[in-house]
Amino acid sequence: MKTDNLARPIISSEDKQPPPTALLAPPAAPMKNAPSDNPFDLIDKIFQAHLGQMTSGISPAALMISYCAWLSQLAQSPGRMLELAFYPVVHWQGSTNKALDSDHPAHEADPRFKGEDWQHFPWNFWAESFYQAENWWRRATTELPGLPKPAERTVSFIARQMLDMMSPSNLVATNPDLFNETIRTGGGNLIHGVQSAIEDMQRNASGKPAPGFETFEVGKNMAITPGRVVFRNHLIELIQYEPQTKTVYKEPVLMVPAWIMKYYILDLSPNNSLVNWLVKQGHTVFMVSWRNPDAVDRDLRMDDYYRLGAMAAIDAISSIMPKIDIHLMGYCLGGTLAIITASAMAGNGDKRLKSLTMLAAQADFTEAGELMLFITESEVAFLKNMMWEKGYLDGKQMEGTFQLLQSKDLIWSKMVHDYMMDKRRGVIDLLAWNADATRMPYKMHSEYLEKLFLHNDFVEGRFAVEGQWVAPESVKLPVFSVSTEKDQIAPWKSVYKIHLIAPCEDITFVLTSGGHNAGIVSEPGHKGRSYYIHKTVSGAPYLAPDRWLEVAQPKQGSWWLDWHEWLAERSDKEKISSQPVGKGLCAAPGTYVLQK
Repeated sequence: MKTDNLARPIISSEDKQPPPTALLAPPAAPMKNAPSDNPFDLIDKIFQAHLGQMTSGISPAALMISYCAWLSQLAQSPGRMLELAFYPVVHWQGSTNKALDSDHPAHEADPRFKGEDWQHFPWNFWAESFYQAENWWRRATTELPGLPKPAERTVSFIARQMLDMMSPSNLVATNPDLFNETIRTGGGNLIHGVQSAIEDMQRNASGKPAPGFETFEVGKNMAITPGRVVFRNHLIELIQYEPQTKTVYKEPVLMVPAWIMKYYILDLSPNNSLVNWLVKQGHTVFMVSWRNPDAVDRDLRMDDYYRLGAMAAIDAISSIMPKIDIHLMGYCLGGTLAIITASAMAGNGDKRLKSLTMLAAQADFTEAGELMLFITESEVAFLKNMMWEKGYLDGKQMEGTFQLLQSKDLIWSKMVHDYMMDKRRGVIDLLAWNADATRMPYKMHSEYLEKLFLHNDFVEGRFAVEGQWVAPESVKLPVFSVSTEKDQIAPWKSVYKIHLIAPCEDITFVLTSGGHNAGIVSEPGHKGRSYYIHKTVSGAPYLAPDRWLEVAQPKQGSWWLDWHEWLAERSDKEKISSQPVGKGLCAAPGTYVLQK
């Protein structure tokens, strides 16, 4: 057992002791073949676990349920079937002819068909025909009266996947750019592209990163903001960053990233590190670095992520900086945990929080975007059996799920550009971070999917933390909430529901350009960045999302500047002298972030 400047013991990885809490008691060995009361249920678990390995975690039963629901509803809609039957006559021919004669055909809005050559025959014919096919399938699978929303989402998603696969942009004969490049190189682009694809598959199979990724290394050119690990338990390492100014704001900022990702999304390269930038503005910053769990951690629960994660970090900071309030920030799942933590603390009369910031984070999951495709009763039961067999959900599988959600950009466009055009995209720090996958423990992820995503228990008042009911109505802190325009994981209108569920002192809401990650990594000086911002005070009339967008102030640049000013306004006016971080356990980025 080791100690440092904290007033409490710190567990180091060398101690190899079980976590110091009765709440966390992972078994000595994975419960892969745990006994069941009913041996026939055990057969089901084993069968579905192995079936899931072949289907990439997608439940065939869930797909069949959605397909049968759609087909049955379509069968009793003769009007819609007649419309679809006559669609080529009524819409296709006239629309296609009109588009071919137009200077701005409808298909031009699709990034896949933006090039100059796409505006000439026969390429514009292929593009416009594909556009009309998309419209046909959209009409066939959406807005069908009586079709349950989960079934509609699934069937329309599958239709989009098939269409994206058959897009004329994917074929040499129907893609003018690809056709001309193949003629120019005598087919050399295809030969070299196939070689590159084989190399990438071999590297992926052996666990090696794609070419170029080796130039990015955690602790060398990523996650290099100076700091020390000042606390460690079984689940987290807490990093305190060295001050870079003579005086600092009195109240520290605690960052809680999602455990589905490595924390250094917030500390990438020095030029785009939110941590580094915030420290330079005079803030004392602490960061939670999550353990990458394995099968031994299968029984970690949401309560453990609360007690050994968020609360352990808050307690450690209070030991280092006694009687000082904390600005709590959570990103993605970490934001969901942050508001749950704030709610639990409020219920316990714990007033150590000064404010709450949520980045691309949801508390209400009723409109949780296309991830809802994979969150049905059937799919969750299937995933639980998969995780039960392994003890965790593999990060590579989650990465595949996110790629499916954006298959047009992340699969097919990549295939055309990297392998068929033979023009590999450059590797950047954000892509290197994205390839550094993490795992999710069986029990925790099962609870998260069922209680939050599927049943929305937190907002409905049915969510318990350590046996005590919690709800967002308890959170009365000032809130700064950031959402992104192109977020398919936490859609901005879902994030916006914070206005409906928490009676906060005030809510400053930001809608920034970019996606779930790129919109957050939005450093000052980043070209093309813009955002909307508006503050809602307690008691003000509710603004629907579209109305909010009308009254919000548009700004160019980075939202980081507004967040810094917001934190400064809610911090003590008198700054304090900065002090170097104690010796701690080791230097940042610590050890947990390096776990594979």
